Amino acid sequence: MKHCHFIVNKPFGMLSQMTSGEDRQLRRKRFLSELYDFPEGIMPIGRLDEKSEGLLLMTTDGKLSDTINSSGIEKEYLVQLDGLISSQELKKISEGVSIGIFGDKYITKPCFVRFLKIAPTLPDAHSSLRIGRHRPTSWISITLKEGKFRQIRKMTAAVGFPTLRLVRIRIGKINMPTMITGEVIPTTLNLESI
Repeated sequence: MKHCHFIVNKPFGMLSQMTSGEDRQLRRKRFLSELYDFPEGIMPIGRLDEKSEGLLLMTTDGKLSDTINSSGIEKEYLVQLDGLISSQELKKISEGVSIGIFGDKYITKPCFVRFLKIAPTLPDAHSSLRIGRHRPTSWISITLKEGKFRQIRKMTAAVGFPTLRLVRIRIGKINMPTMITGEVIPTTLNLESI
């Protein structure tokens, strides 16, 4: 069987799933199925939470999806923080911080974090994000090799800087090309290409 693969620029406010078995979610939430006429059996490789945006890979190859999810491939995110973060807090994040994962304490693995002096060029933030209303914001880049539930949001909160906006721009060697929000591009995908 020939598998299909796609690069998606996931919009803010959309779940990283095709549909839901819950009527309430079906009525109130947005799903990836509205972006494109995806083939049967398609699944996201990893997830971005509802309020996160950016690069999402999708495939019909479950084995490839499992391999990518468990192989520690780098994922890079641009993160807009509430407040002006200092180098001390960046160092704490890079060395690992304690976060809660489903009721248990977890120390995040070391990661690469850098302060962005110039805000990245991105589409405008969703209007529901209350950015810069109360205090200045700062941008950082975080590159992880793991992906726990809402990990980056928990990491930045652990050092006192809530995440306002979170955009994934890279998975392994795959960068999000200059795609418009919600765009879907068919692609070829294998472990060597990531």
